[in-house]
Amino acid sequence: MAPQDSSPQHDGTPARRPRAASRQRPGSTPRSTPEPRPRVLDSLEGHTGRQEPDPPAPPAESADLTAAHYTQPVRRILRRITQTVFFRGIVNRTITRTNVVDPAAYGVKGTCVVVANHSSHLDAPLVMSGVPHYISRDLATGVAADYFFTAWHKKLFTQLIFNAFPVDRRGEGANKGLSKKLLAAGVPLLIFPEGTRSKTGKMAPFKVGAASLALAVQVPVVPVALIGAHEAMPRGTSWPRRGRPPVVVAVGAPLRARGNENAYSFNERIEAAVRALYAANRHRIQD
Repeated sequence: MAPQDSSPQHDGTPARRPRAASRQRPGSTPRSTPEPRPRVLDSLEGHTGRQEPDPPAPPAESADLTAAHYTQPVRRILRRITQTVFFRGIVNRTITRTNVVDPAAYGVKGTCVVVANHSSHLDAPLVMSGVPHYISRDLATGVAADYFFTAWHKKLFTQLIFNAFPVDRRGEGANKGLSKKLLAAGVPLLIFPEGTRSKTGKMAPFKVGAASLALAVQVPVVPVALIGAHEAMPRGTSWPRRGRPPVVVAVGAPLRARGNENAYSFNERIEAAVRALYAANRHRIQD
């Protein structure tokens, strides 16, 4: 190859040297390409991951709570303040959310049981800030007593923001009757019938507890489908992905147990309603 000619051109200006390839400065951090956003699941059908081991027994003090603890006016005021800061100031700034509410859900003015698919730590704040105000004002979230009630800071955080009540995931603890007491006191409940967060985003079969509870107390069930929450903040992560990933909160029409319907049949209808809500609103997220 001929050597580069650095002599002046015919117009008197020196010839330009070819631009050298950019070199990375010593000690500088190499530029990384942005991590591609995972595609949102098209369906909730499929494998949910390895089966969870049996949960441990919850701490004894989790059974000392009464319904009066969840209806105190001072706690309601503190909860409203902290929820505003946490939901609007943090959660809604890290995701791009779309709320879709069936008009019939606005007709639920009394006590009810809210159920949703569960695959992310975003789920509870998304549901609590997505359902109509008559429901969200005193909505109490069922949390795993063996995890959230084992340390004072976790207990304080979940009770203050999520109005949390302990759930023994083994279904045999002393706090088993608390949910009925709360509903009798007019406190609506948020329950995740899968029992734990899905590892894959797919929905596990619903446990019959929420349906049995609603049937026993004769209150409606409000189904909610969370679309994109798993992709925004999957299990095992401590913060949502960058780029404000899209999430849809789809609130469906309330369901009531029919005439002679048993808890298992009612539970199947509730689960089918959540899956149908997911399928009907998946198109709202453009991958």
